[in-house]
Amino acid sequence: MARYEVNDAAVAKARALIASRQYVLDSDWGDVQPGAEAGNAFLERNSWDDYAAWHLGLTVGANDETKARYAFVYGDFRRVHRTGLIACVYRAAEWRHKKVELAAHDLLQELDRVAGIE
Repeated sequence: MARYEVNDAAVAKARALIASRQYVLDSDWGDVQPGAEAGNAFLERNSWDDYAAWHLGLTVGANDETKARYAFVYGDFRRVHRTGLIACVYRAAEWRHKKVELAAHDLLQELDRVAGIE
């Protein structure tokens, strides 16, 4: 099973997006989660660092500047999605990636606080 480190740059980006209210509270993550084509299109216009900042996990042992290096996407390359954070929490918990799970959970709580969700 792959191991993941928390991507601190992605956590910082998500926090900044949340603080500037660049988020979607209600979405169907299965429909809006960026797939391979969206990732390729994003990389055509942006750097690998920009791409990495949308992923809460870094795959231990994978080469930088490869898609295999980045995991646990939380947004659509424009905004944080609440359902994306929930998916990250769930997937990380399911596969026992505790640090990524907790990072996603903390971001979800921050988003809910900023959005006024009780």
